[in-house]
Amino acid sequence: MIKAGTAQRRGGLLWHRNFRLLWLGETISGAGTAMAAAGVPLLAVTVLHSSTFAVAALTAAAYLPWLVIGLPAGAWVDRLPIRPVMITCDVISALLYASLPAAAWAGVLTMGQVMVATLLAGTVNVVFATAYQVLLPELVSAGELVEGNAKLQGSASVAAIGGRSAAGLAAEAVGAATALLFNAASFLVSAACLLRIRTDVAPHRPDLSPGERPTTVRAEVAQGLRFIARDPYLRPLTLYAAVANLGYTGSTALLVVFLVRVAGFGPAAVGLLLGTASVGGVLGAVVARRLARWLGTARVLLLVSCVAGGFSLLIPLAGTGPRAAFYVTGSAVASGGIAVGNIIAGSFRQAYCPPAMLGRVTASMRFLVFGTIPLGALLAGSLATALGTRAALWVILGCYALSSALLVTPAMLARRNLPSRSPDHMSRTVSREH
Repeated sequence: MIKAGTAQRRGGLLWHRNFRLLWLGETISGAGTAMAAAGVPLLAVTVLHSSTFAVAALTAAAYLPWLVIGLPAGAWVDRLPIRPVMITCDVISALLYASLPAAAWAGVLTMGQVMVATLLAGTVNVVFATAYQVLLPELVSAGELVEGNAKLQGSASVAAIGGRSAAGLAAEAVGAATALLFNAASFLVSAACLLRIRTDVAPHRPDLSPGERPTTVRAEVAQGLRFIARDPYLRPLTLYAAVANLGYTGSTALLVVFLVRVAGFGPAAVGLLLGTASVGGVLGAVVARRLARWLGTARVLLLVSCVAGGFSLLIPLAGTGPRAAFYVTGSAVASGGIAVGNIIAGSFRQAYCPPAMLGRVTASMRFLVFGTIPLGALLAGSLATALGTRAALWVILGCYALSSALLVTPAMLARRNLPSRSPDHMSRTVSREH
């Protein structure tokens, strides 16, 4: 755990060795993942000449595993040593993404292989992402979670700018398939950084006594779901994020097709547009802590959800020339709002939940939240096939804009700041002190 006062130095948590290694590995891996997020659809559109629905299905395949293993993943993470799990996931992901350029060089690459690799990489990511959320609170104190999440979110946004922009340029320079090697290599860098983290934290600290801990994965999953369903803060956050993801992330399944085939941009321009839109995410990460101190975490969540949804409706107006500003402005503001919301909501969940349940609660929330993404991607693809891509974006982003209403609950409106501990967590702390 970081020592008191370390975060007060210039650079804050970047002076802390373990956090710095986690931050470095995730930043480089994030750049590679951003390249793949743009590069895989570009591969499908420009090399394999796939249909709009097939390209949208790639996004569905990446997130479908959350519906299949999202719930038990939290129980597995709560039972297993965190870093070995994450390192194994990184290595498997590197092999999966390296298989695509290898098949392309051999002249045997098909859309089926791209779909399977995306599905398997998404499966591995479910476990990695759940473990990642549990690892951070082991490396920093509760008071430093917002700073840690802000730095990780900020670097992720910077990585997205560079990665997505580089994806388009690399696709034109060396080919869309070969460009995916950068993503494969980035996972190996992440694994190397995780290997160097020094921690004496046990492979999972039970906050429950042996008699209280459920004995089966099913029982642990049920406990996590009940915790969310009964909580006046986690419940609306989960419902909002689920509907918002169905709309906004569903729309991203159409972006490459929209920008190339409807708006008329080339691969390099598409990469630059996708990258520059992430500037909003960087700015959001920079101002998140200041906004939280100024307005309060509960109020900021309500504000940014409304603003992000409204500005996202500019995206379908995009076209070549001056109309490109519609895409950049709409997606940048939406990205900034999402970044602020993710930092505040993630930090709240990590501090609020009892530590022994954090894996289960995180996985249960993400099962519900990310589980709507494949549905949104398939819905977007179906709408684009029936109505056209631009009209489908209007419909699906309209759903995203309306999702902020789900956060308007008595519990959220009554507070300036979200609580730092759940009632269950506080009662356990008090009982231990006595």
